[in-house]
Amino acid sequence: MRIGPGAGLAAHAGRWRPWNHPHVLEGGIRLAEKAATAPETRPLVPHLTLGETREQDYLNGSRCKNCNTLYVGPRLFCGKCSAQGPFESVRLASEGEVHVWTIIHQATPYVQAPYIAAIIDLKGGGSVNTNIVGIDPLPENLKFGMKVKMFTEKVSEDREGNSYVAYRFKPA
Repeated sequence: MRIGPGAGLAAHAGRWRPWNHPHVLEGGIRLAEKAATAPETRPLVPHLTLGETREQDYLNGSRCKNCNTLYVGPRLFCGKCSAQGPFESVRLASEGEVHVWTIIHQATPYVQAPYIAAIIDLKGGGSVNTNIVGIDPLPENLKFGMKVKMFTEKVSEDREGNSYVAYRFKPA
């Protein structure tokens, strides 16, 4: 064994370390068993509930039973009345109106530029931050108060083959 500067890495290269054996860190699950599970379809955000088909997917929310305020997604406490529940689970509308929009010219790994980012006010309450697709991203094509409808689509896949579904809106 060599002793001197830089020798530490070479001297310990063959030692057993738990982080070199992921199955130990994962509670004893062997990687072969983990890879054998069937791929799943998963929502990209927690407030999207997936149905049997993409047409049955919907957004869910929480309604404070104390003050009747509606929120998108699950909640632990109410921002309006400061109550820590109880909350009622609510299915949100799939239609709404454009509250505000902007055209983004910087691409992301999953979205090609230019694209339309918007806040949508849902019928019956609640607002979501999303993308509008199905129209050219030009200012003359967009209007405040424009009617839109939600749909879902597969947006990515991980190494294990699991599909991830996101919601988007298109003109109604």
